[in-house]
Amino acid sequence: MTETTKTPATPPADAVPTPAKRGLIPLPLAAARALLLIGGIATAVSTFLAWTWTSEFPGDLTVTGYPGGLQWLTFIAGALTAVFALASYEIRGLRWLLPARNNAPLVLTAVGGLAVTWFTAIEIAAKLGGLANWEPGMWVAVIASLVPVLGALALPEEAGETTKETLKAYVAKPDRIPAAEPVSPWVQRAVITVASIIGLAVFTYGIDTEYGELFIGFLIVVVFAVWALHTAGLLDRFSQLVAANRSFTLAMGFLAAIAFPFTQTDDHYANIGVNILIFGTVALGLNIVVGLAGLLDLGYVAFLGVGAYTAALVSGSEFSKFSGVQFPFWAAALSGAAASLIFGVLIGAPTLRLRGDYLAIVTLGFGEIFRIAVNNMDGDSGPDLTNGPNGIPSIPDLNLLGFNFGQPHDIGGFTLGRFANYYLLMVLIMALVVLVYTRAADSRIGRSWIAIREDETAATAMGINGFRVKLIAFALGASLAGLAGTVSAHVTYSVVPNPYQFAGSTPPNSAFLLAAVVLGGMGTVAGPILGAALLYLLPEKLDFLQDKSLLAFGIALILLMRFRPEGIIANRRRQLEFHETGQLDVPDTETLTDEPAVTKAGA
Repeated sequence: MTETTKTPATPPADAVPTPAKRGLIPLPLAAARALLLIGGIATAVSTFLAWTWTSEFPGDLTVTGYPGGLQWLTFIAGALTAVFALASYEIRGLRWLLPARNNAPLVLTAVGGLAVTWFTAIEIAAKLGGLANWEPGMWVAVIASLVPVLGALALPEEAGETTKETLKAYVAKPDRIPAAEPVSPWVQRAVITVASIIGLAVFTYGIDTEYGELFIGFLIVVVFAVWALHTAGLLDRFSQLVAANRSFTLAMGFLAAIAFPFTQTDDHYANIGVNILIFGTVALGLNIVVGLAGLLDLGYVAFLGVGAYTAALVSGSEFSKFSGVQFPFWAAALSGAAASLIFGVLIGAPTLRLRGDYLAIVTLGFGEIFRIAVNNMDGDSGPDLTNGPNGIPSIPDLNLLGFNFGQPHDIGGFTLGRFANYYLLMVLIMALVVLVYTRAADSRIGRSWIAIREDETAATAMGINGFRVKLIAFALGASLAGLAGTVSAHVTYSVVPNPYQFAGSTPPNSAFLLAAVVLGGMGTVAGPILGAALLYLLPEKLDFLQDKSLLAFGIALILLMRFRPEGIIANRRRQLEFHETGQLDVPDTETLTDEPAVTKAGA
């Protein structure tokens, strides 16, 4: 009987060894998870202690037993950290929070809690004059928020060649997210409904923030929370639900938008909301031109001005050249949209044969020509039509089917003020614009726009009439901007030339609208609306940015180009253009050698 010895298999020479997983801080996995959980709970509990002794700091952080102001944001950040830490233990009912079982959501929620807590601590010391103004509760919060970060950095992760690469691995999204288990349609719609309610609550809280420090803390928590959900793969799963229930999602989104004014007690916040919807509608029209057709328009705000001036001229203002004429709203809205459409065709017909920078320069010139022209139509420098720099004031409020938009109304026990009335009107107009946008984008003409955007020469060679397709995009985008301009004229009571310029400290201007489209995500429906909301709220809530809005736009665009060039809400096609896809079926390419080729004759 012979004994056989087994020789261990020798790995192939070209095998790549799997990098060892270890944490930046040498701690056992159990200890790291315990730090995350205990630190998240301690951070949340610390908000029930007094953080400072004086109420001079906004939010009154002097109360023990009840959070206030920025403490609520720290509480939410700490609670999120604790919940994700519990999910890492694979507790039943929470495992869905970490479908890829990766560390990035844990790290990001922990860093978010640290950021908002330390931001508050620094602001207290800076505004009140030193660390002596910290109460013991503030010291507890500072230390407690550091604990989960230490635990997160102790989680095992693939070590990179440098510390920078290792840190990137800690916040990276996995290449593959496991598919979700199929659920019934009513569960899918329940998830979308809950997401709509949470979105309304977050938006309402952001608009209702009363001071800059609270708004900055709100942005910190929202950014890190959304980032954590993205790296966990939950946003991808939610996108799949939205794609499968597109009509229901749009309906829930508009229901949430309609519910917003009923959550407000101050009509000022409804004014912010109606302005966001106006600029979001105009940005969505620009998205047809820039995002779908790929035409860089730097004078687009002029079409908003055309619609606003047209409505002002025919809405019964005593300062209008046609003061005896007062169209009903539907006629004024159609007049504004039609006037903008005509201007779009007149400007586009001779210029859309240009491409790239040349087209951008021409549209920039048109925008400036419009502003200068309406500024000079005062009867002295030009025809008496727009009252020159004084504009057309005293535009009366709308009266639609007996409903006076200028008067408060009681609906279901809620009092809706003037701006809330116009907000609801803009929600309806926004619904119409979204319908037009989605139908156009999914149609044959929409596919032609995308083909022109990708490669106009190739699209023309395939039989697409490039000039006609671009002119339709230009005219449609202009008419949507004019439609929004008709409402804008009534909301502001007056129309003056100054806002309709390329760049300025206050919206609307062409730079603001273009930045909203690029920041939010070109070629998407929600992207321009989100971009307009962010760019309008930042100067509104942060006083130090009101005179530096262009600087803020520039910094935001630079950061966006570096970290997320496809925009906050990414179009799938553009996301594939800017990022590696991890595609496995790409054939290996071989370089040519100097060896002579073997032919049939020589074989």
